[in-house]
Amino acid sequence: MKQINFGVIGCGSIAQLFVKGVQRLAHCNLLAGASCTAGRAEAFAKKFGIERAYTNYEALASDPEIDAVYIATTHNFHFENIKLCLEKGKHVLCEKPFTVNAQQAKILVALAKKQQCFMMECVWTRFLPAIKHLNVLLAQGVIGDVQTVKANFSISGDFSPEHRLRNKDLAGGALLDLGIYPLTLAALVFNEQPTKIKSSAVLGETEVDESSFYLLEYSQGQRAVLSSSFIDNAPTEAIISGSKGYIRLPNFLAAQTLQLYIGNEAVQTLEFPFDEDESFTFEIADAMQCIRQGKSQSDTLPLAKTLAMITTMDTIRAQWGLKYANES
Repeated sequence: MKQINFGVIGCGSIAQLFVKGVQRLAHCNLLAGASCTAGRAEAFAKKFGIERAYTNYEALASDPEIDAVYIATTHNFHFENIKLCLEKGKHVLCEKPFTVNAQQAKILVALAKKQQCFMMECVWTRFLPAIKHLNVLLAQGVIGDVQTVKANFSISGDFSPEHRLRNKDLAGGALLDLGIYPLTLAALVFNEQPTKIKSSAVLGETEVDESSFYLLEYSQGQRAVLSSSFIDNAPTEAIISGSKGYIRLPNFLAAQTLQLYIGNEAVQTLEFPFDEDESFTFEIADAMQCIRQGKSQSDTLPLAKTLAMITTMDTIRAQWGLKYANES
């Protein structure tokens, strides 16, 4: 089986999870890391035993031995980083959100097609075994006709104005960083674009959403009631309600447990455990299989679904008047 050599652009904490995921898989190797921050790429390479450390992204993207690049920079840089790698003929895996807006994403989809490169947004929730089994349960009609999805993802911390969550110049805010997960769950369950979107946000001093709330309506009258925040202490969980019962997913974005209720009676708890170092293994394995098969995109998260998600988030931000740098 052909070995796939990966490079990483951006050597922060998320990139470390990617490295650990690669190290769990056979026939792949993390060959290089790149950072524009002085000393970071070298420290990253030393920590994980990586052969090459680059101090600029173009050098990594030009490395002829690298097959695919994982991009883990802040949101505002995703477009230019993906574009660079595609122009150099590299397959691309990019951390969510794929780009800041749908206009950027459409440009990259066309470029990837032209370059005949595989490209995928890394929304790790979609690839987890528990979520795969959730799809099976819903298809079997275990809880009847699904009517409502309720999901929240909140964290709370003392984030400075310069932190990526609060920094408008880095395309910060709860929606792009956290809200994409409850929105993803709703998209998984209903498998269509909402027909109506209503939202509201608490905009902080840095002019990004500290908390935001999304009510989505779908073609058959279904609802998704979703929220995200980095100032609230609230449970991160999801409940999918149907005509016969409901499924509860504690910590749904990192789902390991499905709790099945018929009526109001708990009838089954299904466990799909994995450890933290294995978190990104499932999405990396999916991408590797696609690359080896010569596919341009993942069946689990095709580019059309990435475009649909970014379009939904564009609509939500427009309702608040929240624009980032270089947006018209």
